[in-house]
Amino acid sequence: MNRRPLEDRVAAVTALDDPVRRALFALVSTSELPISRDDAASALSLARSTAAFHLDRLVEAGLLGVEFKRLGTRSGPGAGRPSKLYHRLESELAVSVPDRRYDLAAEIMASAIDESAGSGIPVTEALAVAARETGQRMGEAADSLEHVLEETGYEPHPDGAGGWDFANCPFHQLSRTHTATMCGINGRFLVGVLEGAADSGHRIEPTPPGSRCCARIASTAEIPEYIQTTSS
Repeated sequence: MNRRPLEDRVAAVTALDDPVRRALFALVSTSELPISRDDAASALSLARSTAAFHLDRLVEAGLLGVEFKRLGTRSGPGAGRPSKLYHRLESELAVSVPDRRYDLAAEIMASAIDESAGSGIPVTEALAVAARETGQRMGEAADSLEHVLEETGYEPHPDGAGGWDFANCPFHQLSRTHTATMCGINGRFLVGVLEGAADSGHRIEPTPPGSRCCARIASTAEIPEYIQTTSS
């Protein structure tokens, strides 16, 4: 479930702030066939150079794709160079500030529902398995534990003892209305991330009520508070 970094997604949305680009994006998006620069310029009464400039900016922003094709019936020598054609990409672009991962929650839930319907196990058990397995896959694919936490939207901050506190909940709105379910998914997902990353130096801990996330990652070398209290 690779995503473009938040700054890239914000930049892509910002590219649509220009009214000409919005019009070109809408034109290409609603066309059944890829559109050439000439056709786009003609449809919007633009200079060809203007249409080409803005279309290419949309490509750079990752909002449109490009293909090259000879138009007309002529082929072979003298048929001319292939035309540059623009089409809308199938990939989606979503931006929220702070960053949220409702798509990840939906993927976990859909997998759990499929498993529950197929095997007959309770959906709560299927959710726990799906969340953990999803975390494992993402942990395995990440180059570091902190990177997968950042990519998922937790906004991890070092706690000074080798672990991380989270400044953001990727499932914020869902966790407010379905707290037990979402916090259960969150905890299992994070356990899976640690397992996938083969990280035995950290553990998942719950956080006090009112925290921005229901969990944090602590170092296994960190002395739990109740031990500190008992020994003092």
